[in-house]
Amino acid sequence: MTDVRQNPNNLAIYACDPENTRGRLFDEPVSITRNCFQRDRDRIIHSAAFRRLEYKTQVFVNHEGDHYRTRLTHTLEVSQIARTIARCLNLNEDLSEALALAHDLGHPPFGHAGESALSELMTEFGGFDHNAHTFSIVSRLERRYPNFDGLNLTWEMLEGIVKHNGPMTLHDKNGSAVREIYEFDKKVNLQLDSYASAEAQVAALADDIAYNNHDIDDGIRAGLFAMSDLSDIPVIGEIIKKVKTDFPKTDETRQRHEIIRNLIGMMVSDCLTESRLRLERVRPNSVNDIRLLDHPVVSFSENIFKVDRCLKDFLYEKMYRHFRVNRMTSKARRVIADLFHQLLSEPENLPTKWQKKISGESETQKAQVIADYIAGMTDRFAYGEHSRIVDLRPLTT
Repeated sequence: MTDVRQNPNNLAIYACDPENTRGRLFDEPVSITRNCFQRDRDRIIHSAAFRRLEYKTQVFVNHEGDHYRTRLTHTLEVSQIARTIARCLNLNEDLSEALALAHDLGHPPFGHAGESALSELMTEFGGFDHNAHTFSIVSRLERRYPNFDGLNLTWEMLEGIVKHNGPMTLHDKNGSAVREIYEFDKKVNLQLDSYASAEAQVAALADDIAYNNHDIDDGIRAGLFAMSDLSDIPVIGEIIKKVKTDFPKTDETRQRHEIIRNLIGMMVSDCLTESRLRLERVRPNSVNDIRLLDHPVVSFSENIFKVDRCLKDFLYEKMYRHFRVNRMTSKARRVIADLFHQLLSEPENLPTKWQKKISGESETQKAQVIADYIAGMTDRFAYGEHSRIVDLRPLTT
């Protein structure tokens, strides 16, 4: 058959070229319709873990309202921003998109409250980390192919998943939460002590841009704060004032959307300007030159980095610590803790295929299997399992 894959156009010399991939752990025939990074993207989209993001919390539990972000809608927003930045920097858009789509696969139910609860419960068993769990999903837990466990993603995808927030350090080697990554690294050498590709850095910064701005939107929609409360934050206050001046007769909802569009545009524009300056300064001649640097090349300017920090502090105080969110997260933590303790004491309550993964192993190994099981749950499935396993009240028909 004719090879109809698109050739990457205008890729920078330091971009990840699919023709020069370091390949997959298990050799597979080359696709005639997609390059290797497009194939990675499609494997992420078709995975069970990706579908479950629809019913996993971003900040508000799914049943709180139809218009609040879920992990899935957040992921799609990150993907859109990552594609834009990668395209403008002449990086590999397919790889940045695939990494953006994969970046939250490992989050347990109930958002950061769920991760915090599971991490505390796993303290004596090696800990829990959602990035490490993402790696477990794509390398082991997804079971869709006859010849291997996981998704058999390219080296560049795996590198980006484990290092999109920067190099892994000696400190990261402690605990079984990331031990799986280090064991896998012995097979393929992911260069864990270096930075990831510029494409992975793009995905990480796109995540920051997306969740800051959609949390503003969701927080105002929920009535936790008003847009005017943001007026004292540098740059953001100026954007709010300009929109209200330019559109004085427009209703507050449209003004809010216009302000958030301007905020996203400002952050993307700043990222592009700063990243181009950094790339011009270091003049990398290959993707490996990017990895060997002692700093990221995709970044905000110092000024917008401070704005980003101020915005995070504001959201932490006004949104993430709001009593309504606290009530929701407190309930979520109890659900996670109840499930963990019950399953650890009576693992025969696990589904049969999960029981087989324990088969008389150590308490630590048993706890890791249970953590994997809980982390894969959606919010509503976790509530359902809690009713079936923990709640002593009889189920009604």
